[in-house]
Amino acid sequence: MRQPTDLHAEDHVTEPGEHPPSQSAELSRTLEAAARGDQAAWRAVIDLYGKRVFALARSRVRRADLAEEIAQSVFVTVATKFSDPSGGYTEQGRFEAWLFRIAINRVRDELRRLKRHATPTDPEVLGQSVHAASNTSSVDSDTLDRLRTAMLALSDPDREVIELRHHAGLSFAQIADTLQEPLGTLLARHHRALRKLKALIQRTDPDSPRPTEEQDQ
Repeated sequence: MRQPTDLHAEDHVTEPGEHPPSQSAELSRTLEAAARGDQAAWRAVIDLYGKRVFALARSRVRRADLAEEIAQSVFVTVATKFSDPSGGYTEQGRFEAWLFRIAINRVRDELRRLKRHATPTDPEVLGQSVHAASNTSSVDSDTLDRLRTAMLALSDPDREVIELRHHAGLSFAQIADTLQEPLGTLLARHHRALRKLKALIQRTDPDSPRPTEEQDQ
């Protein structure tokens, strides 16, 4: 039996988050079957997207237990839409943008709740790892600490575009669809956010030259 991850077998020739036509057709068939109540198809959807939704949530809320709750909530919402007899979901080739729009809205709700109950300097919040669903064994802890600190310094819109791209694995077109913003705006924001990250990391790296004011702009 073909594994759900085979849907990404040719990702090296496509932009991350986009599927070649044959794989898109297969994904559409899987989603249509899941929407009809096919449990095997539903499990395939969970296998394909569960880790990506969890990684996105974990990168924002910085706690595995909350990320797991968010991921479960997202898929409960998806299942509810799938089973809606009035047509809660119709496969139109835009499932990933729809799924991650649900996820990012759920994350935003949780972040608002956390801000009401914790300060930005809460050690419990700041001390959480952000490397879920990725292999960071080859990256030294100092680099990870600098990256975590730099990510916290970004604005929420900058962090969202970084995390949807690099944790959720969406293409820029899908990010634009998810956030419902122009593609050019998202491309510019992503480029700007990466430059900010680089400058912030260099500032905390004793072996790197301090960025000039021109580089920071």
